[in-house]
Amino acid sequence: MIYAKITGWGKAVPPATISNDEISTIVDTNDEWIATRTGIRARRVSHVSTAELATIASKHALACAGLEGKDIDLVLLATCTPSTMVANTASLVQKNIGATGAAACDTNAACSGFLYALQNATAQIQAGMIKRAVVVAAERMTWYVNWAKRDSAVLFGDGAGAVVLEASSEPSGLMGTKTGCDTEDRDILHITNYGSDMDKYKPTGPSDLLFEGREIFKRAVTGMSIACDDVMQKANLHLDDIDVLIPHQANLRIIQAIQKKLAICDDKVMVNIDQYGNTSAATIAIALCEAVEQGLIKPHANIMSAAFGAGLTWAASYIKWGERTTPINTCDYQFPPCEKSGLELVHDAVLACKSAD
Repeated sequence: MIYAKITGWGKAVPPATISNDEISTIVDTNDEWIATRTGIRARRVSHVSTAELATIASKHALACAGLEGKDIDLVLLATCTPSTMVANTASLVQKNIGATGAAACDTNAACSGFLYALQNATAQIQAGMIKRAVVVAAERMTWYVNWAKRDSAVLFGDGAGAVVLEASSEPSGLMGTKTGCDTEDRDILHITNYGSDMDKYKPTGPSDLLFEGREIFKRAVTGMSIACDDVMQKANLHLDDIDVLIPHQANLRIIQAIQKKLAICDDKVMVNIDQYGNTSAATIAIALCEAVEQGLIKPHANIMSAAFGAGLTWAASYIKWGERTTPINTCDYQFPPCEKSGLELVHDAVLACKSAD
């Protein structure tokens, strides 16, 4: 049997930050209100495009795997904040990393996007269609933020994470997965004034982000728990077999609820929402990289991951890690210098949102 082994991993975390104390100077809130309700202490703001975020993460993942862009057959980008719709943003990432001739495609499942993309690329490798893929999740969620809406303005951040998949006979990589979508309640997490349904001759103004926190919480916990149970049952995996839980980093309370339902102790759960906020599709990809860097993921670890996003999409995945937890090579490709603080980067957007409110 052919498996899609993870052989490289890399992330792109923008240098500019906005702390809770800083965000309280532009939104009617405070550190205690944000931290107690979400677990977020800060978020990153990108001074580069989604394509560049994805490029940085992908180049680091390729170096980690000891590969070059020319070795790759597929570049699959999970994002709901593409740099361009036509041509797709993945095609620019493909060009930037030198993956000449590789297939390039964007996929949008919002916060579940990385697990959706991982399933897609794994299936192509297992079918023998390709041998190597870069799966990257990159988001500039702060571009969508309506700074006049407190409940959602404090939640989101920017970043990217990537993995390299290679065909292997070793049982590793994505071993079990379950994806789905609860469309009955898709409007509880929704941006209404973007896409081809909008009136392109009418100024749109700030994003009209609909966000019903309580309903999202209930459906997220239920959806991810059921999906995890389904994956573990099909993989004949028991709760005691799970070495690491990497949930979508949307809300600390959701993470804790999933942890409780799976009866997993604190030292097995990867949490970094306090540093980055919700980076949508990129949260699991970034958290996976950091779990390896921090030694939480050890050789042959059993990893459970789950996500829930707009749509309402959901996904759960069982990943079997390989032997290696250190990079083969490193990459010196980094962000260009950032001359502005996080607040300065969003200054114009804040003024526009408040004037339109």
